Amino acid sequence: MSYIRIFVIILCMSSLSRSVQAQEQSLKQERIKVDAPFQMPEISIPNFDQAPRFNIIDFGAVEGNKERISEAIAQAITAANKQGGTVLVPAGTWITKRIHLKSNVNLHLAKGATLLFSGLPEDYLPAVWSSWEGLECYNYSPLIYAFEAKNVAISGEGELRAEMDTWKKWFPRPQAHMESIKRLYNWAQDELPVAQRNMVNDTSNLRPQFIQFNRCEHVLIEGIKIRNSPFWTVHLYLSKDIVVRHIDVYAHGHNNDGIDPEMSQNILVENCIFDQGDDAIAIKSGRNPEGWRLKIPSKNIVIRQCEVRAGHQLVAIGSELSGGIENVYVTDCQVTPEAKLMHLVFIKTNERMGGYVKGVYFSNIQAHNLQDGILGIDTDVLYQWRTLVPTRLKKLTPIQNINLADIQASKAKFIAKISGNADLPVTDVSLKNVRLSNVEEEPIQNKHVKNFRYLE
Repeated sequence: MSYIRIFVIILCMSSLSRSVQAQEQSLKQERIKVDAPFQMPEISIPNFDQAPRFNIIDFGAVEGNKERISEAIAQAITAANKQGGTVLVPAGTWITKRIHLKSNVNLHLAKGATLLFSGLPEDYLPAVWSSWEGLECYNYSPLIYAFEAKNVAISGEGELRAEMDTWKKWFPRPQAHMESIKRLYNWAQDELPVAQRNMVNDTSNLRPQFIQFNRCEHVLIEGIKIRNSPFWTVHLYLSKDIVVRHIDVYAHGHNNDGIDPEMSQNILVENCIFDQGDDAIAIKSGRNPEGWRLKIPSKNIVIRQCEVRAGHQLVAIGSELSGGIENVYVTDCQVTPEAKLMHLVFIKTNERMGGYVKGVYFSNIQAHNLQDGILGIDTDVLYQWRTLVPTRLKKLTPIQNINLADIQASKAKFIAKISGNADLPVTDVSLKNVRLSNVEEEPIQNKHVKNFRYLE
């Protein structure tokens, strides 16, 4: 290679580097300090207040024309990515296919704007690098997807809505679907490269997440309403430095968790409303070999001043937690009277998961009627996997340093029910001023627990 060609390549690389730096420098950064019972890093997110705007109408979007709207959004994202900016969705109803965000882009929905996502599975192809219940694979694209992006946001007063006619048909788990996830599980166990785990076919029916930030940094989700979801609603996957605030989620389909941080770190969720068909927030870190391979725990997660109107748990931890979960703080949250949660906090694992759970803090939570109890810990939760595949490798989950304080509920079966493992008991659980006005069973139901403290 000639010296001139080498010089040209170096010059191009230098120019590209300066261009990327210029984009990032054109965006202001908001730095957020968060109080927690553990060392919580400062979170850095982008501020697009002064960034240029790119209206999708200027790129050819016409209400009712899915093809033109989808193309206009993609072109506006590309333009905004080049200099850092906001893609504006104005008032109106805009039907679209998948949206793939890029670095330095804010997808902003104006008041009165609705992005209506097509219910046709083919509108979410080609397949992208994603995951299904803790196992990495290529699957239908999430409705909104960002991969390896930095400084990226979804904001505004508008609404994201999913058409559900097809996805509802996929809610059941027929035999063909079960065989597909069994195959994916075995591929992961056998360490088949992710690129070869294509789950898009006629029978797998692995529904996509609504929003997935995959391997991203400096993420903001603010203000929006989300209505309906094929699968998990907001999936924060292998990402860090994230703020989710003032969002309103209503999704009552199968597996419709509100937010799923998975192998992600440095997260603040605040002032959000959850009305879910599953858990309001479910913290995860990969299933079995995925968590062991990637070795990235979910860590430094603060959830505060949120309201739950329906769901299974306020916060679930697991059952996919093979990469570990630590430093979780939930405070100043309310569960409305009409909500029928199972638990406020439910930690679940099994003999195949490994990983760990440590440093969990709940304080100042107000609830009403619970189906089960305030705190549940179960080390033998396998769901469909119990009979679908055998245990290949036994790895227990150490669970320790769980703290609840200043919590009030009206009615439930118990205050705490901990089912530890005889070979690895749960350790160091503290309940202080945790009150249940009407308890139906024994208030404390524990087995295989060490250093349990209950102070009224």
